[in-house]
Amino acid sequence: MKMSVEVAKKVIENLDEKIEEENLGIPFFGDPRYIVYPLTKEGFTPISDKENNRRIAFIDGGNQEILGAPNFSIQINRVYYNIFKGRDRILDCSLPSKIEFFSVTHSSFRNNDIFYDTLLFPIKEEFGKLLPDERDLSFSSADRTVTVGTMRADISRVASIARRFAEWAYAYHVVKNELNRGDFIVLDGSLQTAFKNESNYSSILYEAAGQKGVIVTGLSKTSHLFTTTGLSLLGAVRKLADVHGIQGKWYYKVAEATSSDHNAVIFVTKLNERAEYVFRYEIYRKQFLEMNENDVNEVFAQLAKNSQDMCFPGYPYGLIDADRFARVREGEVQNFQVLLLSEISKRGKWKKFAQHIRASDAHEILNILGG
Repeated sequence: MKMSVEVAKKVIENLDEKIEEENLGIPFFGDPRYIVYPLTKEGFTPISDKENNRRIAFIDGGNQEILGAPNFSIQINRVYYNIFKGRDRILDCSLPSKIEFFSVTHSSFRNNDIFYDTLLFPIKEEFGKLLPDERDLSFSSADRTVTVGTMRADISRVASIARRFAEWAYAYHVVKNELNRGDFIVLDGSLQTAFKNESNYSSILYEAAGQKGVIVTGLSKTSHLFTTTGLSLLGAVRKLADVHGIQGKWYYKVAEATSSDHNAVIFVTKLNERAEYVFRYEIYRKQFLEMNENDVNEVFAQLAKNSQDMCFPGYPYGLIDADRFARVREGEVQNFQVLLLSEISKRGKWKKFAQHIRASDAHEILNILGG
């Protein structure tokens, strides 16, 4: 134990020396298509509490694998949305608040390559028209948008894309059916599209939102952005605020993304004066350029009004709510596993499926043996 304490002391001493504190640097994206802004005291814009009538839709999704093997992955997927005006929930909506579907991703060999194809099975028939097109869910296992490093894509990673595309697709329906001019939608995460065919869904969302005058935004729970001195960008902006005594609620424009896969204005924002966390927030750039300063403040003001939950001040309650109802919990997965395994057994197909499942579950057996 004494040896561990000594090593821990050395670890922290070393890290303390390596982390720059005085020079914050500037935002770093490593891509010339990003316009970055220096970190200065003048960059902070306070959020005014001025009343406005903009409503906010929040949308989030969850998924978990139920049964999987190297050549197939069965997942349960859920997408949920809500609408708030400030802290008040809007209840008179025409769309179901939650859609659920199974996805079955399987491997096939064609064109001298391994492909992963996904089929969708909505839990209710009416959910089918709200889901992405299965033709967009076919990927080569060597597709650079799904691989990690030089490794062939893992099938469970590809299977999760169905949920991501479903979030975009459902956001489109929410904008089209539930929101009005001046309202805005908050997606969980960045507005950047990362996968092949993903822009098919972001583009129809942006088009529908533009026609209706609804603003598309995204808020990220985590951020891996840096400055040119190696600091986390969010940490650097927070330190800049502390150094200059910037109090209350504020937002700071750090960059503009100008590429086809990421067209957004990127902010760091503190949404509650008691907040311990700041967040990355994005507004679709084409719409931002059409907004005046008052429009931008009204968006942040409504977001701040929704970020007063005492359990997590500074994080929008609408996203807390969306995460809770979209999340797929372990108990649910076990219930679905029993359902599917029962069906496999009824058909007398256990041996056929087991030989594939056992190709990938040795790690799980070791976990059980290890307690």
